[in-house]
Amino acid sequence: MHKPTVIQGVAPSSQQSPTSIGIVIIDHGSRREESNALFSEMVKRFRLQSEFTIVEEAHMEIVMPDLQTAMQSCVEQGATTVIIHPYFLAPGRHASEDVPKMAREAAAQFPTLNCIVTAPIADHSLMLSVMHDRVAEAISDSSNEAE
Repeated sequence: MHKPTVIQGVAPSSQQSPTSIGIVIIDHGSRREESNALFSEMVKRFRLQSEFTIVEEAHMEIVMPDLQTAMQSCVEQGATTVIIHPYFLAPGRHASEDVPKMAREAAAQFPTLNCIVTAPIADHSLMLSVMHDRVAEAISDSSNEAE
């Protein structure tokens, strides 16, 4: 099980108000507009379904906003803590090295900001349910015929 990484400051306590915590969900970024639109929709749905009011999207490259811009937006909205969630399945190089490095660089602009990077989706127990659902969809979807 992978753990969150404190980049700067301290991790928030369960007593910290959700209105002072900014969430940045970051993906790679894509040249395919459909991929970026789907990611934006997922971030929007997270914002609507969570207790957090400060939720921003960011991309590592190719399209904007980047992590620096998203963190700046969180701070401008009153966040004293920013939690960055790498929207990646596995703890590969991007989630384990690149995103934390980018977070350190971006957080340096805000010396009093607490900054944490979560583990990627990876081995979260709900992934087994998601995988099961996708397999069941493939089995039951009669439109899955060879082209």
